[in-house]
Amino acid sequence: MITLDFAAVLVEWRALLQGVAMTLGLTAVATLLGLALGVACAWSRLQGPAALRWLAATYVELIRNTPFIVQLFFIFFGLPGLGVRLSPEQASVLAMVINLGAYAAEIMRSGIEATPRGQLEAARSLALSEWQVFTRVVLPPSIGRVWPALVSQIIIVMLGSAVCGQIATAELSYQANLIHSRNFRAFEATIVATGLYLALAVLLRQVLNWLGPLLIFGRVAPTHGGH
Repeated sequence: MITLDFAAVLVEWRALLQGVAMTLGLTAVATLLGLALGVACAWSRLQGPAALRWLAATYVELIRNTPFIVQLFFIFFGLPGLGVRLSPEQASVLAMVINLGAYAAEIMRSGIEATPRGQLEAARSLALSEWQVFTRVVLPPSIGRVWPALVSQIIIVMLGSAVCGQIATAELSYQANLIHSRNFRAFEATIVATGLYLALAVLLRQVLNWLGPLLIFGRVAPTHGGH
């Protein structure tokens, strides 16, 4: 008869809490830098010079068509061959930023392309610079249009951070595996980790859906194209 002992896992709550904190920390940094990278690449593909458009398109296609774990291993195990050595945490953040940036670039590109031409012409008629037009007129409503898709992608990257334990980054899955190695309660440790990831995903979605309109695109309604 199978006997489940979740207490043997939950007694290690400090390790689980440390794993949750590391996962959230990695996700927070990756979100800020990854979205900035995505916006920069989206602008490059739409308005940049030919060389920059080609570079951004190559980066997006390369990252979107290779597994995240391969990208992570290349950064952590491959870059030292070029003289670049990163800690597990640094490599994890860099891999998550690069991964999120590529997907965010395509999401943002669709939002920017949906900007009404009349809105651009009106902004330019006010003698705004191209930088002011992009950052004040184009970008906020564009983010509003695609915010649900960006939120979903951020959550995917957060869940994908579970593979960062493969390079000894002490995130949630790493801590769960460590607990399992101590008490041999693999099933219970996996169930607890799964529940925590589910809770983090739900909580993160709620927080981002609240923060987006509050801090990034104001009262712009995604369904109204920023009007």
